[in-house]
Amino acid sequence: MADLVIIGASYAGTQLALAARANGFQGSITMIGDEPHAPYQRPPLSKGFLSDAVDASSLPLQSPERFREERITLRTGVSARRIDRQARTVSLSDGAQLRYDHLALTTGARCRRLPCEGAELRHVYYLRDLADACDIKARAREASKAVVVGGGFIGLEVAASLRTLGLDVTVVELQERLLQRAVPALISTFLQAAHQQQGVRFRLETRIRRLLGDEVVTGVELETGEIIAADMVIAGLGVVPNVELAEDCGLAVDNGIVVDRFARTSDPAIVAAGDCASYPNPWMPAQAHEAGAGDAGRCVRIESIQSANDLARVAGATIADRPAPYEAVPWFWSDQYGYKLQMAGFSAGHDEAVMRGDMAAGRFTSVYLKHGIVVGADSVNRPQDHMAARRLIAARVRPDPDALADESVALKTLIPA
Repeated sequence: MADLVIIGASYAGTQLALAARANGFQGSITMIGDEPHAPYQRPPLSKGFLSDAVDASSLPLQSPERFREERITLRTGVSARRIDRQARTVSLSDGAQLRYDHLALTTGARCRRLPCEGAELRHVYYLRDLADACDIKARAREASKAVVVGGGFIGLEVAASLRTLGLDVTVVELQERLLQRAVPALISTFLQAAHQQQGVRFRLETRIRRLLGDEVVTGVELETGEIIAADMVIAGLGVVPNVELAEDCGLAVDNGIVVDRFARTSDPAIVAAGDCASYPNPWMPAQAHEAGAGDAGRCVRIESIQSANDLARVAGATIADRPAPYEAVPWFWSDQYGYKLQMAGFSAGHDEAVMRGDMAAGRFTSVYLKHGIVVGADSVNRPQDHMAARRLIAARVRPDPDALADESVALKTLIPA
């Protein structure tokens, strides 16, 4: 009977194992994770968990009973060191060696490090896993001033959580606006205003010269000469895909482990999914560049739970010899204060935007069209619009812009039967 080994125990690894079972795979499944924990939810780490609204007990992705029922063996606290494709073996950090018939790489990504003097001082943090979140949370109980480096989603969510806890927060961003590679300017403007209303300060188009302090960080010196006092610094500079295992064993890599629409790598015995995988996305506009996405001829690497789960389902079906191509419309969400931003499709490259609702009231949807076809939508506190927009994008609808803007017309009524 065939053996499946999964390297990486998070969303993609868990979903891939469950999808393989759901599609009839009967062989053994072993999942390798370098953290001591069983797979857990990561989005709350920068949101509810950090702000004390979510308890650690609610984080596990699946119960131990579910893994037992699905005959999935978890090996936590151990990492993969080498893949031998000829022998079809994986060597682990504890000296063990696993044989595989099918191998899945769901190795994820790691945080980019601060490239400045002082980056190794104490109380300089990155947020990628539960241990990181616990460290930030513990320091936040003692600190009063925080500097967040990076105005992307992680940076803004951490800023909102720390401000909710009562800390003085300053965000330093290199680009001229927040989330510049991820959202259009109107969304950046809305979110910046929302943070400023809560007391967050911003330094845009600003580079850090160095972090100050002897052993413990005490401040941030900007290239402008300004010094911002800080009891803690959190860096949110994006991530780098973990592709070293794939590179070392000769798999094709290009801003991620390259896979086809069935999640297959350049070795047919190996699939990949999650933040480490670069794959053809049918919804990716030509020449578009998104946050967390590398454009390689319509190949894309999207750092989101939705992408990890959807591509993992495809990979699981491929392993079970029931291949179905990746066709899911990308979507993403972010919670900041009382606002839920939900994104669908790709807004990059649109030539028309239609507004529904009232931005001033914090409840609106911006729908993006290209050549008259809906290609993306950003919704704030309008979940029904978001769900309908995903279906409009999937159907490649060419709606009347006046109907899109008319709030008396529900978006779902524009979806063809």
